[in-house]
Amino acid sequence: MFHDQASHGGKFAWTELDLFSAFVYGFGDLNCHQKHERSWFINGNQMPVCTRDIGIFAGLAVAGFLFSRRGVNRWTIRDSLLSVVPDDWVADFYLRDRRALLAFGGLFLFLVPVALDGGIQALTDYESNHLKRVVTGVPMGFAVGLLLSAMFAARPTSFTDGPAQVRLPANARLVMFADEADTADSATESASDDGTSEE
Repeated sequence: MFHDQASHGGKFAWTELDLFSAFVYGFGDLNCHQKHERSWFINGNQMPVCTRDIGIFAGLAVAGFLFSRRGVNRWTIRDSLLSVVPDDWVADFYLRDRRALLAFGGLFLFLVPVALDGGIQALTDYESNHLKRVVTGVPMGFAVGLLLSAMFAARPTSFTDGPAQVRLPANARLVMFADEADTADSATESASDDGTSEE
């Protein structure tokens, strides 16, 4: 962080720039290695972030836009995250209560391309190219963008009548653990009153 880009093959140090440009390149410096061989140049100027980070930021933007159009508050992070997917596509996962697997397994799959490309590059002599870096960065940014959007959107306090207000695919319901215990206690008490037991 705060390294002199000129001493690493770049044409300038961001600390020598005007205030606005220094802010942009300083922001890039906080997020990125800024290696000139892994960055694009426009009109002889190195971009403030590498090509993989450009892909990541593009994926973040796409995910944020998608969530702003399709995403809804569904009480939990996983259900809010899955709200961007058409209900028909995820109904089976809701019926089998596998939505956590779908949500977080799907996010994990979006991270695999950057883990493979970046990991192999870090551990071997393999050197990725600009196109591969952008293409592998987009899914990672998309996954992070969806997760952040769902985290900001999931607000249980918005449901004044509790989880029964939440509309989920396949008519699934959110049931709080305390509600399940109360229901079981009520069933036991009513069975005792009838002279029957649940054994």
